[in-house]
Amino acid sequence: METGASAFHVPEWMIQFADQKQEFNKRPTKIGRRSLSRSISQSSTDSYSSAASYTDSSDDETSPRDKQQKNSKGNSDFCVKNIKQAEFGRREIEIAEQEMPALMALRKRAQGEKPLAGAKIVGCTHITAQTAVLMETLGALGAQCRWAACNIYSTLNEVAAALAESGFPVFAWKGESEDDFWWCIDRCVNVEGWQPNMILDDGGDLTHWIYKKYPNMFKKIKGIVEESVTGVHRLYQLSKAGKLCVPAMNVNDSVTKQKFDNLYCCRESILDGLKRTTDMMFGGKQVVVCGYGEVGKGCCAALKAMGSIVYVTEIDPICALQACMDGFRLVKLNEVIRQVDIVITCTGNKNVVTREHLDRMKNSCIVCNMGHSNTEIDVASLRTPELTWERVRSQVDHVIWPDGKRIVLLAEGRLLNLSCSTVPTFVLSITATTQALALIELYNAPEGRYKQDVYLLPKKMDEYVASLHLPTFDAHLTELTDEQAKYLGLNKNGPFKPNYYRY
Repeated sequence: METGASAFHVPEWMIQFADQKQEFNKRPTKIGRRSLSRSISQSSTDSYSSAASYTDSSDDETSPRDKQQKNSKGNSDFCVKNIKQAEFGRREIEIAEQEMPALMALRKRAQGEKPLAGAKIVGCTHITAQTAVLMETLGALGAQCRWAACNIYSTLNEVAAALAESGFPVFAWKGESEDDFWWCIDRCVNVEGWQPNMILDDGGDLTHWIYKKYPNMFKKIKGIVEESVTGVHRLYQLSKAGKLCVPAMNVNDSVTKQKFDNLYCCRESILDGLKRTTDMMFGGKQVVVCGYGEVGKGCCAALKAMGSIVYVTEIDPICALQACMDGFRLVKLNEVIRQVDIVITCTGNKNVVTREHLDRMKNSCIVCNMGHSNTEIDVASLRTPELTWERVRSQVDHVIWPDGKRIVLLAEGRLLNLSCSTVPTFVLSITATTQALALIELYNAPEGRYKQDVYLLPKKMDEYVASLHLPTFDAHLTELTDEQAKYLGLNKNGPFKPNYYRY
C-alpha cells in the first residue's frame, strides 16, 4: 500500500484551478452601465433597511412630505415614513429600555419633581430606539420636545412612527434627501406658538440652521447641549469669533462620552456594520484606520482581535505613539492605499480620503466612515459622468471606474454603524444620560453661572452617570474611610479625580 504524499493523486481540475486562481484579482472587463442619476436618486428611495427595520419593502415611494398622516389621537404634527409601523417601533423602544437602566432610574426619581418643567427642547440626533428612550425620559422630566434626524440614513422608521403615535412631533425618515433634511429641521424650529428654549444637537446642523434662519430665537434659548466632535468644533469656532450667544455644554468630551460611547460602542459596532453590508471575513484583511482617537482605538482593537492586519494614520504624535505601543503600524495613507482591503475614517476632519486616494485603491476596496462628519471621504468627487454607480444593496454602492475597477462605498461616506447596522444600547444609555443631565444643568442653572461659552460637563455628573450603570453588573464600589478621604484631600462622595485626570 502506498503511504504519505505519494498516495494522493492531484486531480486535473485542481491543477487548472491553481493556474487560474490569479484571475480572481483581475478587474472585470465588462460593466453593466447604469445612469448616474438613476443610481444616485435610488439612494434615497430604498424601502428596506440593513438594520433590523420593519419597513415594508412594498411601501409606495411617495415622499412622506406629500402624505397626509394622523396618529390615533388625530394629531398630524409630525412627518414620518409610515405611522402604521408604530406598534413595531414601540416594541423596539421597550427592548431598548431594558438596556438603559440610568434613564429609567431618572424617570423614577422624577416622579416627585420635574426638573425640566417648562423646558421646550428642539433636538437633532439619530432617531433610534435608544434616542426614543431619551426623548420619552425628557418628557417624563417635564419637557416638551420637537425632533429631527441628524443623519439621512440612521432613522429607524418604525421608531419614528412610535414616537409620532405617542404625541412627539418627529420629522424624520430613513433615506431623506438633502432638501428633506433641512426641511425637517425647519419644521421642528419654525412652528407658530412654540419657541424652543433648549437645543440638543448632534453635529451642529440644528444650531447652524437657527443661527442662519432664526437668530432672534437665541434671546429665549438658555443653552445648547452638543455631543459630537464636529458639532463641538463648530461651537468652539463660534465662541472664538465672539458669535456664541448662549452657554453650550460640550458633552462629547465628557469622560462618559469619550471613554465609553466613542471607544466601546465603536469597538462593538464596526464589525457589525461591515459584516451586514459586505458579508466579509476579517481574518488576514489589510485595513487602514485613519485617526487613533477613541473611535479609532475601538475600531482597531476589534479588527485586530479578528485577525486583520491594521495600519493607522495620525496627525497627533501622542495618539500616534499610542498606536505604535498597541502594536499597529503607523503609516501615511499614500504608503498603503494601493494594498489595503478596507479604508476606515475616524477623524471628524474633511477630505481625509481624497479622489487621488480613491483612484489608487485596489479593485473591490471597501471604503467607509466611522467619524460623525460625512466630509471625511470626498464622495462629491465621485459624482462624475465617467464613473458608474451601482446600488447593490441598501447603503452599499459599487463605484466603477472606466477600466472596470470598482470600490465598495458604504452609506455614501456617512456614519457606518448607525447607517448600516445598530449600536449597543447599553453604551448609548451612558451617553443619553449624560445628555439628559447636561440639559437639566443648563436649564436650571442660576443666571450668571454659565456665560456665553463652551463648558465641559461637571465631573461630579460624569461620576453620577457611571454610578447609575454599575448596578447592572452587580458591582460594589469601595467607600473611602474618613482617614483615607482626608489623606487624599477628597470628599468621600467625590469627585474623585481632578479635571486634568486623563482616565
